[in-house]
Amino acid sequence: MNSDFLSIIVIALGLSADCFAVALSGGTLNRSCSWLQILRTSFLFGLFQALMPVLGWLAGRTVVEFIADYDHWVAFALLVIVSGRMFWESFHTEHSQDRDFDITKGLLLITLSIATSIDALAVGLSFAFLKVNIVMSSITIGVVAFLATTIGFIVGKKTGTVIGKWAEVTGGIILLVIAFKILAEHIL
Repeated sequence: MNSDFLSIIVIALGLSADCFAVALSGGTLNRSCSWLQILRTSFLFGLFQALMPVLGWLAGRTVVEFIADYDHWVAFALLVIVSGRMFWESFHTEHSQDRDFDITKGLLLITLSIATSIDALAVGLSFAFLKVNIVMSSITIGVVAFLATTIGFIVGKKTGTVIGKWAEVTGGIILLVIAFKILAEHIL
């Protein structure tokens, strides 16, 4: 396994922390959800996580020539912002205790699919500056998000909401480490 693919796996794990945390809450609040509901949610979360980096990459490819000398700083800044947002949300987001709350269908599912993948858009933008293989990266991120969502539901149905905050904190730490790795590779 080469270093680039390992970095993509680590980034994918960081990005999937939001999916895991949302699924964990969903599983906790709706312990009777079926496998069909879990797989539908996991599929959409994974699909949006896979598509957003491509959109970010496409946007980044249009401006990459203009900021090539500063691309590592842009990638660093985007990952630090995403990481900071994950830390902030892990300690400042209120989780609803409404037992009728069902994240597995309708407009709420689409909204959450988009919301959990916004970070992947920023990461995709940084991928354009770093000349990352977007197809391999996008598929990897989507598959990891699918698995994290499925696992989040399973764990949520069994353990409760205590883990949710710490999943986002861990994801934030992972993205922060990657940000400093990118900066170090370009400066040193």
